[in-house]
Amino acid sequence: MTLRLNDFQAMQLRRLLEAGLPLVARPYQVLAERVGASEEAVLEQVRRWSESGLFRRMGLVIKHRALGFRANAMLVMDIPDERVDEVGHTLGQVAGVNLCYQRPRRLPDWPYNLFCMVHGREREQVCRLIDDMLAEYGLSDVPHQLLFSTRAFKQCGGRYAPPAELERANG
Repeated sequence: MTLRLNDFQAMQLRRLLEAGLPLVARPYQVLAERVGASEEAVLEQVRRWSESGLFRRMGLVIKHRALGFRANAMLVMDIPDERVDEVGHTLGQVAGVNLCYQRPRRLPDWPYNLFCMVHGREREQVCRLIDDMLAEYGLSDVPHQLLFSTRAFKQCGGRYAPPAELERANG
C-alpha cells in the first residue's frame, strides 16, 4: 500500500467520492481498498483537496420524495444588489430552505437574482412557509415568483471527474 496517491488513484478516488461514501463503519478504508492505497493516504488526499478549496464540505443528498416531501418550490426574488448577500445569508438559515444562492439576472425577461429551494409535504405548507418567511424579513413587496416542481428527472451530487471510458481514451 502506498502512502500517497498517484494521479490515477486520485482520479479513481474522486470518481468514487462523487458516487457517495460507502455505508459502512470505515468508508475511507473501503475506498482505499478500491483504489489500492492506504486509508491514511486516502484521508490525506481528501484533506488536501479540502484545504485547496476543491470542495468545501461533504454532505448528504437526501431523496426528499422518499421521506414524504412531495411539494418543492423554487422561490426566485429580485433583491437589490447591495442587499443580496445579506438577504441570501439570512434566508439560507431559515428552516425549510434547503438551498439559497445568487445567480445573475437575465434581463429583460428574467429579473431574479436570488433563488431559494423550499421543500414540504404539501403545497400549502410550502406556500405558508414562504409567505411567513417573506413577511418576517420584510420581503413581501420584493418582486418574486414561486415555481413548483412538477417532475423530477435526477437527484445526485455533482459529477466532475471524467468517466473512466473518457479517461482511458485520453490516457
